[in-house]
Amino acid sequence: MGTLRAALYYVTDAPYGVPPPPAEDETDDPAPMTQQSRPVYLRLRDQIAAAIIDGDYAEGEMLPSVRAFAAEQGANPLTVAKAYQQFQTDGLVEVQRGVGMYVVAGAAERLRRNERAQFLTEEWPELRARMNRLGIDPAELLERG
Repeated sequence: MGTLRAALYYVTDAPYGVPPPPAEDETDDPAPMTQQSRPVYLRLRDQIAAAIIDGDYAEGEMLPSVRAFAAEQGANPLTVAKAYQQFQTDGLVEVQRGVGMYVVAGAAERLRRNERAQFLTEEWPELRARMNRLGIDPAELLERG
């Protein structure tokens, strides 16, 4: 919230006695998104994707119902439905109306390929830069196993 917007908020919307939020420098780049700051539906989607890759949900096997998974995770069923919808949109699950969602053939391999590409292009460069800053030699990590 910029300084002007913060002041306007304070004058027009803030409850009496509540100090205005701190002004932010709007020219700063946003901080990288951490796992906890990611939307819940994406975290749930990642969790389900990992389970498919790990074989917890095999090809042809039914995923838990939206309500069951929501209850297990303590999440809103609409949030789980949004995560499941992404799998359907990506062609990783097949819906059998009135029965459930089933993992399609090849889903685990597609998810693995996508996750690997994301790791190599987004996560590894950051990890490698941190290792360089800390003076960690990759060979040392391999020795530790």
